[in-house]
Amino acid sequence: MMAVAAGYKPPGFLGRMAYEKQETLLKLFILVSCMILSFATRLFSVLRFESVIHEFDPYFNYRTTRFLAEEGFYSFHNWFDDRAWYPLGRIIGGTIYPGLMVTSAIIYHLLNFLHITIEVRNVCVFLAPFFSSLTTLVTYHLTKELKDTSAGLVAAAMISIVPGYISRSVAGSYDNEGIAIFCMLLTYALWIKSVKTGSIFWASLCAIAYFYMVSSWGGYVFLVNLIPIHVFGLMVTGRFSHRIYLAYCTFYCLGTILSMQISFVGFQPVQSSEHMAAFGVFGLCQIYALTDYLRANLSEQYFSILFRSVLIMVTSVVAAVGAVLSWTGKISPWTGRFYSLLDPSYAKNNIPIIASVSEHQPTTWSSYYFDLQLHVFMFPVGMYYCFSKLTDANIFIILYGITSLYFSGVMVRLMLVLAPVMCILSGIGISSVLTTYMKNLDISRKDKKTKKTDSSFPIRNEVATAVILLVTFFLITYTFHCTWVTSEAYSSPSIVLSARAGDGGRIIFDDFREAYYWLRQNTPEDAKIMSWWDYGYQITAMANRTILVDNNTWNNTHISRVGQAMASPEDKAYEIMRELDVDYVLVIFGGLTGYSSDDINKFLWMVRIGGSTDRGAHIKENDYYTPQGEFRIDKEGSPTLLNCLMYKMCYYRFGEVYTEGNKPTGYDRVRNAEIGNKDFELDVLEEAYTTEHWLVRIYQVKDLENRGI
Repeated sequence: MMAVAAGYKPPGFLGRMAYEKQETLLKLFILVSCMILSFATRLFSVLRFESVIHEFDPYFNYRTTRFLAEEGFYSFHNWFDDRAWYPLGRIIGGTIYPGLMVTSAIIYHLLNFLHITIEVRNVCVFLAPFFSSLTTLVTYHLTKELKDTSAGLVAAAMISIVPGYISRSVAGSYDNEGIAIFCMLLTYALWIKSVKTGSIFWASLCAIAYFYMVSSWGGYVFLVNLIPIHVFGLMVTGRFSHRIYLAYCTFYCLGTILSMQISFVGFQPVQSSEHMAAFGVFGLCQIYALTDYLRANLSEQYFSILFRSVLIMVTSVVAAVGAVLSWTGKISPWTGRFYSLLDPSYAKNNIPIIASVSEHQPTTWSSYYFDLQLHVFMFPVGMYYCFSKLTDANIFIILYGITSLYFSGVMVRLMLVLAPVMCILSGIGISSVLTTYMKNLDISRKDKKTKKTDSSFPIRNEVATAVILLVTFFLITYTFHCTWVTSEAYSSPSIVLSARAGDGGRIIFDDFREAYYWLRQNTPEDAKIMSWWDYGYQITAMANRTILVDNNTWNNTHISRVGQAMASPEDKAYEIMRELDVDYVLVIFGGLTGYSSDDINKFLWMVRIGGSTDRGAHIKENDYYTPQGEFRIDKEGSPTLLNCLMYKMCYYRFGEVYTEGNKPTGYDRVRNAEIGNKDFELDVLEEAYTTEHWLVRIYQVKDLENRGI
């Protein structure tokens, strides 16, 4: 654009286009490039490995999507899954957010209708990168509503490669967050539009986008609290108007009715404590509007008397009704996850099953730089520019930034919610800085001679040049950092592992799929598999076998019973396994390969969860430590640990194996210690299968001995 202003004539057809059309074409080119980049940068895992589903939860999503695509929505909605949570089972339609599965099934059927042959699995693998491209587009429009087109383009470029968002949207990461961030930003963009215009049309579209968000992810609770906080903030600052009243009332009424159509949500929007803020602000809107009406039609004296009387009466009635409904259980209390957001120590002290999940841990300082890099420094700059020109829309993005920053510090998973607002505020900050200093940059030597130098700012050109070069350097380093993090940290599927050999080559560990295939081919179809809950979804999806617990973690008592079996000696564990009708037990062991996310490293959580119920009161965490308070697997380890079922299943026959040169047999490469209990035999289990690299070990539960033998 500056070249055109300086007299440069573009070649070819561009020279015949009006300046406005050239600008529009350039913006379109940048935006399309960002969308393509957003999709392409998430394909590292497919190029390195293959088109495969990642992690644990996505396997359940893939399994249910395949069922939906093959059997139809009616069967899907009424599906009782007898492969999960034996002997309880699970009603699928009423216990999930179906938005992800329905979206994938619609795309699958649409492509096949157009005679584009594609498997359901490939639709699932590439869904998150596709929606990340749409997120780039929505981010542009949201930032454009907040500031201008330039800031929107910068924010779109930023979010296309930011690691904090890529971590949950790479190819194969088929989880709810893959489409939920798009839904969230779309809702925000339409909310800002409805606030600016006061239009029922835009507010209705906002409610529909909110419905899509509710159908996709439980994180919609953040959204349905943020918008009421924004409205309340506008009331406090004296910015509340007819536009806000119309937008919020339309959004709340229509959005609440639509959200209640999701079976898993049901009546929660009018019964649960998490939704009461939205309801309360809706009531405040009515009071506020009534107050304005009465003020306009009554004298100041009568209005003052009536206002005080009505305020006291309404406050008393609301408090009394709220207390009665809470006491009778009509309004449910906050969930454990919600409490843990307000009090980070709550889950650790009261609900170990929540605290045991790695993504529920507090965020470290290094994670912010790792996942956000440049945004850590540009976030305050964007906030400054928003504060310097307060509008209704800017107040919203400020509140979004502050609240998401707090919650991301409490739970590392919520870095995903922080990343978009970081990109938006950074886009505003970078765009504002470049716009300011580009004006001070002399681009023509001819202009330099004709213009008089400003005596109050003699080195204006040099300062502008330095700032622009510095921002350019930061943007280049941001690009390299994001590419490196995406490639090295977020593009390795947990189902297929890799490592570097001594000669620099790559070693592939495909033990998980090897073990699940063995289960599928070599065990009875009605076999019951006991494992820790992390692997439940993968076993049902890939091995097609019945499991006791899985990643849904809805029944703490059942998970506790499995933890008790793992933490008990063989004889006690055998009683529990017979009680639960267990046929096979599966454990993950990394002592040979150096895989640190194995069951020994998760074992203390099994102990804590196992001892958290009445039937597991005999299991004490201190019994598994040495007298010095150490968790050790060598000869100094606690006898309780060295003789429990989990220890024996992981280290059975491991005492005969050399793992490293100059190390004794039975040397654990994860714990860097020689195991303390080598020479033992299993009494109630027999080894059924161990994978090539010993990552997965499967044991069969022995039958009861015949009497008289």
